[in-house]
Amino acid sequence: MTPDIAPDVLRQHLIDPEICIRCNTCEETCPIDAITHDDRNYVVDPGKCDSCNVCLAPCPTGAIDNWRQVARASAYTIAQQLAWDALPPPQAVDAATPADIPQEVARITAVATAGQGGAAAPPWSAAHPYVNLHTLAKPAVATVSGNFRLTDDGASSDIRHIVLDFGSTAFPVLEGQTIGIVPPGTDAHGRPHFVRLYSIASPRDGERPRYNNVALTVKRVTEDHAGKAVRGVASNYLCDLEKGATVHVVGPFGTSFLMPNHPGSSLLMICTGTGSAPMRAMTERRRRRIALKEGGQLMLFFGARAPEELPYFGPLMKLPRDFIDINFAFSRVPGQPKQYVQDVIRTRGADVVRLLRDEQCYVYVCGLKGMEDGVTEAFRDACRAHGLDWDALLPAMRAHGRYHLETY
Repeated sequence: MTPDIAPDVLRQHLIDPEICIRCNTCEETCPIDAITHDDRNYVVDPGKCDSCNVCLAPCPTGAIDNWRQVARASAYTIAQQLAWDALPPPQAVDAATPADIPQEVARITAVATAGQGGAAAPPWSAAHPYVNLHTLAKPAVATVSGNFRLTDDGASSDIRHIVLDFGSTAFPVLEGQTIGIVPPGTDAHGRPHFVRLYSIASPRDGERPRYNNVALTVKRVTEDHAGKAVRGVASNYLCDLEKGATVHVVGPFGTSFLMPNHPGSSLLMICTGTGSAPMRAMTERRRRRIALKEGGQLMLFFGARAPEELPYFGPLMKLPRDFIDINFAFSRVPGQPKQYVQDVIRTRGADVVRLLRDEQCYVYVCGLKGMEDGVTEAFRDACRAHGLDWDALLPAMRAHGRYHLETY
């Protein structure tokens, strides 16, 4: 594999002096003594740091998780870092230099968020996300600790719940973030396969609480959107993995599609198929903290062709009705009219608009690209029917981190 950054460019690790509380955790955990301090600042020696990221997870404030892409000849020295009161702005480096994040990841992300006008602000109370800890040059190696089929054996869709264990490798994630899977081998042209992104389906404390693991929701791709037979490289690779197999993982990625942490916040979630992954993570996070009574309302609109094609159908049916308001939409049930998530949103229009009016409600949409227009029109119709202007509301929601859309 080729490195993410050109040889004359350095992805320099820095510590934010405005956030750092000088607890010495980073210096104590650095295995190569690349971190030092004086009575003013904690700093990272660019000549020693090898981006192992061991220091990131223990930092209580996130001050340690800061990076600048700089010309290697202009790297910030220890003396410069010790003297500053705030991190410097990004340097201008050669525009042809690839970004820290792999270009394919940046492209996929741009496509996913295009419907909301690009990247949106995260909720103001969201936890600090760690991003790009593991790169194509230095991927994390995870072990498959579980691979479970979610859909019925007779269903046309083979959707899996796959659990990856990172052992002692630091890989902190938040609900709503994604990770990149690097399929082994090369394509028809002899080039390494592109990174494929998958949303985390487990909460931040792991699929198995207090263990260093994450869950993914993966559909085996056997045909494209037009129905033509294809074999998805990454999806089939993941779905065929057996327990004990190892996987190369990059990331995590994502600083926007994050859940709020402040008490009283509500979640309005709309998804189809494997777009349920982040919704499952957020719902499970709230379920595990239900005794704290810190959250507002959870409302879910979940679409699939039929119940047997719907991931997590059984577990969702067991959740208390006073914990989450679940609305299913099935489009291929024999003897019943086709119904999509936008149809059910219109049916529940009064309740949807009540949540949209609530400044503590955050909206999340995830699934196939084709759902975007239908969901947008359903919101517009519901708002029109209940005295609200969707086209005026949406920009305000985006600006305040209340509307998040990722579709593929």
